[in-house]
Amino acid sequence: MRILVQKFGGTSVATAERRTQVISKVSEAVHSGYSPVIVVSAIGRSGDPYATDTFLSMVNGIYPDLPKRELDLLMSCGEVISGTVLVSTLISQGFEAVLFTGGQAGIITDKEFGDARIVRVEPRTILEQLAKGKVVVVAGFQGMTEDGQITTLGRGGSDTTASALGVALEAEAIDIYTDVDGIMTADPRIVEDARILDIVTYNEICQLAYQGAKVIHPRAVEIAMQRNIPLRIKSTFSNAPGTLVTNMHPERGVGTDITTDRLITGIAHTPNVTQIRILTADIQDKCLTDKRIFKAMALADISVDFISVSPEVVLYTVRDEIASKAVRILQNMGFEPEAVQSCAKVSIVGAIAGVPGVMADMVEALSDAAVTILQSADSHTTIWVLVHKEDMVTAVQTLHQKFQLGI
Repeated sequence: MRILVQKFGGTSVATAERRTQVISKVSEAVHSGYSPVIVVSAIGRSGDPYATDTFLSMVNGIYPDLPKRELDLLMSCGEVISGTVLVSTLISQGFEAVLFTGGQAGIITDKEFGDARIVRVEPRTILEQLAKGKVVVVAGFQGMTEDGQITTLGRGGSDTTASALGVALEAEAIDIYTDVDGIMTADPRIVEDARILDIVTYNEICQLAYQGAKVIHPRAVEIAMQRNIPLRIKSTFSNAPGTLVTNMHPERGVGTDITTDRLITGIAHTPNVTQIRILTADIQDKCLTDKRIFKAMALADISVDFISVSPEVVLYTVRDEIASKAVRILQNMGFEPEAVQSCAKVSIVGAIAGVPGVMADMVEALSDAAVTILQSADSHTTIWVLVHKEDMVTAVQTLHQKFQLGI
């Protein structure tokens, strides 16, 4: 069998008209000789009747600290509802179709309710149904533990479901359908001349996703990368070719690395972060102090980012909504942290390893635009700067223009 995994987001299945467009994508795959496996997200977004956030609001007003096990049972309902609606639509259009929950599809996870990791996939049941000529629909965002407990996979969970099934089924490709035509050089709501990227590497899109681009979750990319299964980011609502994510050049055959003179792939941004600054120059046991700071954050379940440690100061960022909690913990430990709230991280991603002058160009462009850099860091593929939130749009637009990404 030639298996194709197709994942459709919540907006793609929200109305009868949009589900008709989904059916056309499935029909096209079938007529092209594929056996499609469809992964669906919950219908709609926050405020819609069957969206995940809507389900959560039903219980938060009653008891806001419901155990995570019960929350997972609730949150898994949205994808089951959308899957049932899609199967009904497929059958009405003459397709033989069957729906599986994540657990029924063979997705086995650990016991981390709310953010479970997939341990393995047992695709035998899916393969049996595909062999009978059926279109298989799988509820995304969920799995099951070894002892039969329903779990959810955290943010981007339906993308992760699609990639895991693609790997387990040895699919020819994984198509992620969204409401945009592909991965862009920057957020088009900020940069008017942002353009679609025809092809990117797994590493490039991982970095863009980690730095704030929301088209696909990086965990899904990492899973697909394990078997070099091509990912294609497309729009449900157009026939645009989208963006191909792969390590192979489509015209050069298997095993050939992509070669490109493109220096910068794209600009990403993450708003609403707080910079925490702790002066440590006068502390004698600096190593122990650094260890205590980050251990305290970990024990409080506070995720830290943009870490910079020097003999004089410890810098890192947290999300705005938990900044006061982080500051309070540090104060209780005897520190006097400074907090700069309402910041944004702006990142350039590309093949910048060993290329001189990229940081200089970035700093020069931001300086000319009167954007203050609060903190910076770099890796072989990414340069990050922290700026005030009010400067974020200017920074993104300036860097997109500086590196000529709209051309």
